[in-house]
Amino acid sequence: MQVKIRSLVDSMKTYIQSYLYILVIALCCSCSVNKFIPEEHYLLEQVDIVSDTKEVKPSLFTSYVRQNPNAKWFNLVKVPMNIYCISGKDSTKWNNRFFRKLGQAPVIYDENITQKTQQEIEKAVQNMGYMRAKVHLDTIIQKNKLKLTYRIEAGQPYKIRHIAYQIDNPQIKQFMEEDTVRSFLHENMAFDIVALDNERQRITQILKNNGYYQFNKDFIVYQADTARNTFLVDLTMKLLPYQRRKEDIPTSHRQFKIRNVNFLTETELGRTFNDFTQYDSLHYKGLHVYYDKKTYIRPGTLANFSYLRPNDWYREENVQNTYTGMGRLGALKYTNIRFDEVENDSTMLDANILLTKAKNQSLAFEIEGTNSAGDLGAAASVTYQHRNVFKGSETFSIKVRGAFEAITGLQEGYESDDYKEYGVEASLNFPEFKFPFLSSDFKRKIQATSEVGLDFNSQIRPEFTRTLTSASWSYRWTDKRRSHHRFDLLNINYVYVPWKSENFNAYLENLTDRNSILIKSYEDQLIVRMGYSYTYNSANDRTRTSGNRNSYSIRMNLEEAGNLLYLSSKAIHSEPKADKGFVIANIPFAQYIKGDFDFAHNWNIDNRNALVFHIGMGVAYPYGNSKILPFEKRYFSGGPNSVRGWSVRSLGPGGYKGSGENVNYINHTGDIKLDLNIEYRTHLFWKLNGAAFIDAGNIWNIRDYEGQEEGTFRFNRFYKQLAVAYGLGIRFDLDYLILRFDGGMKAINPVEHGKDKYSFIKPRFGRDFTFHFAVGYPF
Repeated sequence: MQVKIRSLVDSMKTYIQSYLYILVIALCCSCSVNKFIPEEHYLLEQVDIVSDTKEVKPSLFTSYVRQNPNAKWFNLVKVPMNIYCISGKDSTKWNNRFFRKLGQAPVIYDENITQKTQQEIEKAVQNMGYMRAKVHLDTIIQKNKLKLTYRIEAGQPYKIRHIAYQIDNPQIKQFMEEDTVRSFLHENMAFDIVALDNERQRITQILKNNGYYQFNKDFIVYQADTARNTFLVDLTMKLLPYQRRKEDIPTSHRQFKIRNVNFLTETELGRTFNDFTQYDSLHYKGLHVYYDKKTYIRPGTLANFSYLRPNDWYREENVQNTYTGMGRLGALKYTNIRFDEVENDSTMLDANILLTKAKNQSLAFEIEGTNSAGDLGAAASVTYQHRNVFKGSETFSIKVRGAFEAITGLQEGYESDDYKEYGVEASLNFPEFKFPFLSSDFKRKIQATSEVGLDFNSQIRPEFTRTLTSASWSYRWTDKRRSHHRFDLLNINYVYVPWKSENFNAYLENLTDRNSILIKSYEDQLIVRMGYSYTYNSANDRTRTSGNRNSYSIRMNLEEAGNLLYLSSKAIHSEPKADKGFVIANIPFAQYIKGDFDFAHNWNIDNRNALVFHIGMGVAYPYGNSKILPFEKRYFSGGPNSVRGWSVRSLGPGGYKGSGENVNYINHTGDIKLDLNIEYRTHLFWKLNGAAFIDAGNIWNIRDYEGQEEGTFRFNRFYKQLAVAYGLGIRFDLDYLILRFDGGMKAINPVEHGKDKYSFIKPRFGRDFTFHFAVGYPF
């Protein structure tokens, strides 16, 4: 029966491969586009931008091109257009409509659109200071296909010879002179229109942060004089007087202070401040809070997250910081800040902060299927969340989870072949930095959240029962440069193994090395650690291929465990306890230091193609009271986010292969990790994206461990033990969720020798292929 099934599978694989080959050939070669090109029209084959000036880079103007050629998969083949061309001319037939919807219509050259693009590029170059720039159109026609080139002749740039200022307001002039270092304008620079506008924006921002509530950039104008037969410009910046309307009498610009700060906590769409004057109010630190019947959020919380204060100058940055602060409160759905000028006082404002309450409580259910090395099971969980549990926008969450799995392949002697797991996770998140003796100003400045967590997990297997309990206290904050920080002040993990079966005990006792990783994984252990992690993203969405901006991300993590416990235990016990080392309450504890570094760079080739490079490194060193890292802290390789030619926890360490009973996912762990990945991403059609990738990496041990031969890191051989894989992937981009399917093939297998090591020479699908399903991008 097994032989028949294998034969059927091999036949299906051969059939699918043959079908794919035929489909690719048909799409790339046999589909004629001519039937969709009208007479005396041309298929737009290629669009290029070239420049005769080094400073005027063609890449700056790609966004101005209104008509681009048909998209290419992996920047090579116009597969979407060829799919469209499979259809016939009769659009009433369902099969023709299907292929047209799936593909992309041939792009027919449009002269009008091209001329508009030419004008926009020419204007953009002139705005850079090249006032006499011209853009020419060069076309090459081959049969019914056209190649288009926008050729930029920039010429000589105009430069600013002298800058003068006509600022009649002494106070505004003083503010401008205090920050000239950051000015976008300086003598001998190009006469760049964008830089001129940026300078107006900069000055406006300075003034709006110093009380000038009514100011905008239109009150700043330029006068440019050019000397005859030269490319030099004398620039004068002028400040216009304040006028709300053209018919108003010009007046001097005024600074405003805030008189009252009013919180309106019961607002709905369309309601105004006047609607709430009949409601109750209370006063807290100079702030006024209006409410109906009772307040759902403490006045102190509103005060702590508001940057607007009575008698302060109006500052635009305080308004934005208040929006940010209120946005961090999960108890609020919307925030709207309005300013009213006080009658009979031309320099005072009332700040009205309108708040809309969010739905604070939620209940979620989740059911999932599990597959652990072929063993099928199911899991279910229920999560309750309250976003305002103490009326300070504290978020309380509790999750109860249970799982069941039928285990196969066990030896005789076990009473049960089921795996059961249940657990409880609870957390309490505070929207501010909780620590004694800290001022409110410091808490507002750091903008951190504090979180307390408690977890309990019980695993009941035929071989053993294990309980994991943890408690944590951590802080998280984000700065304005898209940097994310996390500091784990205290994280306590306790692994308790109350029972092991006789068969499993006998197996562990027969191991020759009593310090082996397998034994340590099933012993009681305490981990008390501190840690810090840092993440920086140069773009909001580095994973997408759209847009022309390149981006990169950095992630670093450092943690240590056991040092304070080691000093405390050593002070009490002069000598370590047998093979357990130093203990706390007769429980051995881990002592180690661990550091990780991840870097990913995304190069956008165009709006449909991108190249992504990733490197990930990690080193963990056990010392003092530990000779082996805790299993949860060890590295593993293989899987959808690592070397994709191997399944999860099946690669390494080093050249370790394992045989017989030693083939165990616990043995495929290490102290050092290295991942190198390069991935080409392309948009296919609809919501489908494709990828081609090459992965390399492995894990290693710092020390020699019994049962992990050839797994120790050595400088003279580690590069020979790098595993290499290649493959293709499909991604469904559902906007809110990305489903990823990757197929990886082994290229270089470090556990093999001779010709078998270089499996890319003679690949075997059954031996070398690994399929992965994951959510989100790998890096």
